[in-house]
Amino acid sequence: MAKRIGVEVSIAVADAAKQCNVDVIAAYPITPQTHIVEHLSELVADGELDAEFIPVESEHSAMSTCIGASAAGARTFTATSSQGLALMVEILYIASALRLPVVMSMVNRALSGPISIWNDHCDIMLARDTGWIQTVAENGQEAYDLIFHAYRVAEDHRVLLPVIVNLDGFTLSHVIEPIEYFDQAQVDGYLKPYAPALRLDPKHPITMGPVGMPEVYTEARKVQEETIKAARPVIEEAWQAFGDQFGRYYRPLESYRMDDAETVLVTMGSIGETAMTAVDEMRSMGKKVGLLRIRLFRPFPVEELRQALKDVKRVGVIDRALPFGASGGPVAAEVRSALYHEVGRPFIYNFIAGLGGRDVTVENFEEMASELESLEKSELTEFYKIINVRE
Repeated sequence: MAKRIGVEVSIAVADAAKQCNVDVIAAYPITPQTHIVEHLSELVADGELDAEFIPVESEHSAMSTCIGASAAGARTFTATSSQGLALMVEILYIASALRLPVVMSMVNRALSGPISIWNDHCDIMLARDTGWIQTVAENGQEAYDLIFHAYRVAEDHRVLLPVIVNLDGFTLSHVIEPIEYFDQAQVDGYLKPYAPALRLDPKHPITMGPVGMPEVYTEARKVQEETIKAARPVIEEAWQAFGDQFGRYYRPLESYRMDDAETVLVTMGSIGETAMTAVDEMRSMGKKVGLLRIRLFRPFPVEELRQALKDVKRVGVIDRALPFGASGGPVAAEVRSALYHEVGRPFIYNFIAGLGGRDVTVENFEEMASELESLEKSELTEFYKIINVRE
């Protein structure tokens, strides 16, 4: 039977990895993910988890170690944040290219400079094109749940791709929440022992990661693209099985009060729950406002977006990352691209918010929704705005 306890979200994520019976954890500490790997090191040292905990000298080495362990047939886990991800990113491309089902918890934090330990989504975007599947948690329960889902998807022989589970730094990672822990028998019913399709074995030598000459490189990249797209039904199948097993059902795109919405806000991560409160308040004032929350960032839920927004007048996409020199945030660009060829597509505007941990309040969401209506009727030279910024 499941048991609900009050626990720090980082500890719950570590406990989920323990319940997945991981074999190898390679880790280097960085705020705000350190509590995850600290707790795992304690579990290993105390004999509660039969695994190899490998403390390394950098995040680059952490992912390199994960690749070696996974290639040898071990169920592998790590965690990182921000600058650590930046150091690790070179090796992320290799993990996906080698089709290794590593799972990583990424505790989202702003990138320097100036140096900031607080939350935004710059690190998600740095990992956007590395070939990893990415899911995004809104609260502690989801951060815990998505670890189990990640291993089920990653290790499915139809997929064999690494997975990142994103959770917002501090606003989730360091908060104590009531989280429903699953009984180990339930977990074992959902997640079978890892059975690698291929593994490094001295008795049966194979080559992994040879040089890709121009004659084969394009084809290899095309296979990666086809593989992550083909993972979509497996991702949803695993969420369906998760709901059947544990009673909570997830979707690539979660909707809230969308039935007759004319104005829609699009969020990703923990600010979605604040946005729901704002939507409730605006609905009580008679405003037809709805909310879409992105649960699956890679592969991006294009068809779900098209369906959800086909009858909407205006859309405000809230990004928590600012790409310098572009025409707005990356999530807004994805949404615009998805809807570009749609007949009668809605007016789309982008709000940049919450950079470096700055609060995004209920009032901010109400202001964004109201501003959308006036912006739609004006002549614009830019289609994004940074909110809560001092001029």
